[in-house]
Amino acid sequence: MNNIILYLIGFSAQLLFSSRLIIQWFYSEKENKIITPSVFWILSLLGSFLLFIYGYLRDDFAIMLGQSLTYFIYIRNLQLQGEWSKLNFLIRFLFLTFPVYIIFYYYNNNVIDLDVLIRETNIPSWLFSLGITSQLIFTFRFIFQWLYSENKKESSLPLGFWLLSISGSILILIYAIFRLDPVLFIGHIIGTIIYARNIYIYFKFN
Repeated sequence: MNNIILYLIGFSAQLLFSSRLIIQWFYSEKENKIITPSVFWILSLLGSFLLFIYGYLRDDFAIMLGQSLTYFIYIRNLQLQGEWSKLNFLIRFLFLTFPVYIIFYYYNNNVIDLDVLIRETNIPSWLFSLGITSQLIFTFRFIFQWLYSENKKESSLPLGFWLLSISGSILILIYAIFRLDPVLFIGHIIGTIIYARNIYIYFKFN
């Protein structure tokens, strides 16, 4: 795979993720409280789609694991906001069936070799472990957010979400430095600043 195309996919995904945070941050600064606009979840879903592809093309299991765990949480938040049903049926169908198609197609055609992805990576075991750990922490923020929102019966971004975000983001930054991955590094530098700002807003206005 041409590196230009690879990084184009990766940076496009990070641009979507950064855009969702900047928009969310803008709304929160305007209202002096943590706001969760529906566009945050739409951009999340699009970014997750692209970053999963980037992770696969780069043979980075940590990235793929993180995106696989949050993909449907983005959809669920759109459902809680009543926005999912407003999307075109074809778009909803494609997003819902994409991960299922990937799993069945590659499994049946033996394209994905988990042994290669997990055991034969070209990075040290400690760095691989750091990547998995950082992605799990970063991913758990959305599991926490999802459980919190289900309990409240509305889509929201609680304090715990931002604390987990900044913790996971710092670990991913360390991982990105050792992996020499500019896509992860640039994306999480921006994210870390916005996570810190949202924590500040929460404590200042609550």
